[in-house]
Amino acid sequence: MVLQASQVPIKPAVAAMLPEPKARWTPATFADLPAWLADDLRDVKIAFAENCKGVRSKPEWTSACARYPFNAPTVEQRAFIEREFVPYQITRADAEDRGLITGYYEPLLHGSRTKTSRFNVPLYARPDDLLVVDLGDLYPELKGKRVRGRIVDSPQPGQVKRVVPYFDRAQIEAEVATLKPLAWVDDVVEAFFLQIQGSGLIELPDGKRMRVGYADQNGHPYRGIGRVLVERGELKLEEASMQGIKGWIARNPDKAQALLNENASYVFFREIDATAAGPLGSLGVPLTAERSMAVDTRFIPPGSMVYLATTYPNALVPLNRLMFAQDIGGAIRGVVRGDFYWGTGLAAGEQAGRMKQNAQMWVLWPKGTAPPM
Repeated sequence: MVLQASQVPIKPAVAAMLPEPKARWTPATFADLPAWLADDLRDVKIAFAENCKGVRSKPEWTSACARYPFNAPTVEQRAFIEREFVPYQITRADAEDRGLITGYYEPLLHGSRTKTSRFNVPLYARPDDLLVVDLGDLYPELKGKRVRGRIVDSPQPGQVKRVVPYFDRAQIEAEVATLKPLAWVDDVVEAFFLQIQGSGLIELPDGKRMRVGYADQNGHPYRGIGRVLVERGELKLEEASMQGIKGWIARNPDKAQALLNENASYVFFREIDATAAGPLGSLGVPLTAERSMAVDTRFIPPGSMVYLATTYPNALVPLNRLMFAQDIGGAIRGVVRGDFYWGTGLAAGEQAGRMKQNAQMWVLWPKGTAPPM
């Protein structure tokens, strides 16, 4: 579950008045996919196998998952995909075929299960007093809308209890007694970016690792601190990457917490399997480095195979690759919009933090089944 720093939230009242974007699925051929034959597909069988676990309840995938030649050479795997799937180019309703691809990764932090003099920055578990209300249960026209808050006593004796917003980042950082730490790390800035990525690995003092994943969020709107620095004239737009933000914080340590508090949104974590090949995406399966991506599932169904045509970060070198839509993200909103999962650790973070490229996308849909156009 990825949460991007570039997101500019829209107030619910305004969002409700905006027209819902629409997608167009245009039939294509494999010859239309840029450099399709250059993608060696060596690790596709790993992502495909994990994907089949996540789409097992979808009848359109039954045949392909049962017959995929996992142990065959890549040439046979390519032939199977070409035989069993149909490419559809995804564009906006106005036929615009270009969109945005960003990147994310799984951070590796240093921490402990207990608080120490070094490890004193908490990662909190989902709080027991966090209330989630599905407004669609009360008002059908608000289906899919949720609010988060907490229940407090009325200031007037004898009056009913009230639901108020949950604590924001500044309040949580000032310590809320009801919150329970899941683990402790040694860097408040890395903990902040862990929340943006949504999951990560923590190396413990004994050398073992624990993995944490997204459990919930406090309900406050996300505000990208990179945009805050750009609006203040502290950074140029092209400098507002993860690396640029960390550089500014390193130069201004006394202003770090105030900047982080500009983003009132706060993510809570749960412990997940550290032995899995990668963090769990929203499809419920481990992500595969450079084969998994997050999409807007209003336009691309979860578990879809997506052929991505873009370029590497800060370069004009083509990056054309078969991907799997195995995740979602709060900032991944739009028809031609994706988030590329780079993997775990520093090198992956370097790529992810700089990725903001133009892209085209094709969905490879199982042949003989109706695509959700």
